Amino acid sequence: MNFPTMMKLPSAFLPVAMSAAALATVLVHIALFGVAREADEGTAAHIWQLLMAAQLPIVAFFAFKWLPRITGEALLVLALQAAAALAALAPVFFLNL
Repeated sequence: MNFPTMMKLPSAFLPVAMSAAALATVLVHIALFGVAREADEGTAAHIWQLLMAAQLPIVAFFAFKWLPRITGEALLVLALQAAAALAALAPVFFLNL
């Protein structure tokens, strides 16, 4: 199985899509309300937290299923998933949201 075929698997593309949705949530919140800290976490923060936390079992399932079978391509997918998660974490970290 090659990389493009593997990326069609739900356990491969769902974490990337969830990270993209989490990043979009942060960016839309910043565009609408700015980067000012709020006294209480809002809906955007909870959505971001749920999207990021829900990825973990999907990534673990992917790793346990595909790393022993097709190590090279699975590592590429895991690297892409990690990069997407770091992209979603970056604005929260750097803007202290």
